Amino acid sequence: MNQSLPKGDEAARRARWTAEGRTLALIGVVLALRFAFAAATGLGIDESYTVATSRVLTLSTFDHPPLAWWMSHFAAKFLGESPLALRAPFVLISGGTSWLMFALTRRLFSAEAGFYAALTLALSPALGVADAVWILPDAPLLPAMLACAIFLARVFFADDRRKAPRDWLLAGFFAGLAMLSKYHGVLLFAGAGLFVLLSPRQRFWLATPWPWLAGLVALIVFSPVLIWNAQHHWVSFVFQGGRSGAPHLRLLAPFALIGLQSLFLAPWIFFPLAALFLRTLWRGPSRERDFFLACLGAFPIVLFTLVALWSSHRVLPHWAAPGYLMIFPLLGREIAALIQTGAQWPGKALAAASAFTLLLAGAVVALPHLPLKSLAGKRDPLIEALRWDDFSRALEKNEWRKAGMFIAATRWFEAGKLDVALRGGLPVLCLSDDPRGFGLIRDPKDFVGRDALIVGQNLSPAEARARFGKYFDSIEPLAPVDIMAGAEPAIVLDVFRATRFHDPAPEFSLQPPSLAKTSSRPQFRN
Repeated sequence: MNQSLPKGDEAARRARWTAEGRTLALIGVVLALRFAFAAATGLGIDESYTVATSRVLTLSTFDHPPLAWWMSHFAAKFLGESPLALRAPFVLISGGTSWLMFALTRRLFSAEAGFYAALTLALSPALGVADAVWILPDAPLLPAMLACAIFLARVFFADDRRKAPRDWLLAGFFAGLAMLSKYHGVLLFAGAGLFVLLSPRQRFWLATPWPWLAGLVALIVFSPVLIWNAQHHWVSFVFQGGRSGAPHLRLLAPFALIGLQSLFLAPWIFFPLAALFLRTLWRGPSRERDFFLACLGAFPIVLFTLVALWSSHRVLPHWAAPGYLMIFPLLGREIAALIQTGAQWPGKALAAASAFTLLLAGAVVALPHLPLKSLAGKRDPLIEALRWDDFSRALEKNEWRKAGMFIAATRWFEAGKLDVALRGGLPVLCLSDDPRGFGLIRDPKDFVGRDALIVGQNLSPAEARARFGKYFDSIEPLAPVDIMAGAEPAIVLDVFRATRFHDPAPEFSLQPPSLAKTSSRPQFRN
């Protein structure tokens, strides 16, 4: 016997499925665009470094927890080393990030709000383009954070709490995955703890074993990082802990950082997110679901903005982005409510934002390949996307390759670009007191007695001999190699033939005596 639903329930069900269908269509279209973007651009500095240092599979890494490095290692092994192949796993999981954003927002508010939360997330340059395409630790961090938030929402807001123990443990598992992606993941615990402490209706959870068991599960998932660091003198924690530098009061720095955060997230997305975040904190736990999201996002947003107040080093604007990730459901709800009232301007604003994001992505693809003089500048960010395949071609054309030789790079980011250009065909050693991950995966002692090509930018023969002469029997200049942008050189690589490498330890490896230098080293971008 068929029973028809009441008209209101039937309309709600139809609207819910429509929102789900639109979200799936959005994910399909966005994934296609992201794959095209991934195929059309070369690997940037961070990506090249990650690919190069992921060739040796380890429990963790110098810079970050290892999940992005593991993904890069197996992508290169099974899919190949084109930019598209290397980025493919990161693009695919970005589709999961969009769906999880929809699912979290639907659980807390409505399916319609979920669609707009997923849409605005896709339109954010940092979260919807860079973190969704590039080989970065944020790519696996974001879906892990959202999955953790979903299970926490089930714990806190489900009518039937019989499944709460299971949901606590699953929340702990995904929090562990977030921590295995980036150290930001630990801030999820801080946010969830803040919510429980400040919400009278949820405070009883502290007297149960489940939050504590969830923390134990997360710690087990995170344990490879702890084991590896214990074996390597806690080098990753030392490095990350020293990134703020010596205390130095800078009253205007947080305001400048907020301006940069708005550019990374897009101002028309950032300022509504920031306003919703502040409004929710002001209202407090009386609006429990809103307050839950604000607490999960509070620590990345507040902590990394305030660090700029006393940091003598540059605080990067995208460090706070995972906090703003948790505010998108509130933005989706507001947009859905406005559109439901018949307002036309939100739809037009979203269309304009979509056009801007597409134009921005197109510019990133096209500009590095155009013969623009500005690309010769060292600080041009688009120059990072240039491939260094010109060097690998020059290596074969000039017959510089010899059996047993290695490439000696002078800086860690150049070592990454060179390694990717050579597809791992020659080992790359970073001859620098700041070798980053290269100093842990390659022991300079293994290269003693071998010839090398020293490669670097702005490296004169006199400087090359002054810096590296004591490590080789002889150093002789070869023809420089131009890295081309269109028909014009954008980067000039100076190349030197060096014979018989001597034992350099400990200058070019990260042994305990050199760890004290990490706080004064240049900032890694992630």
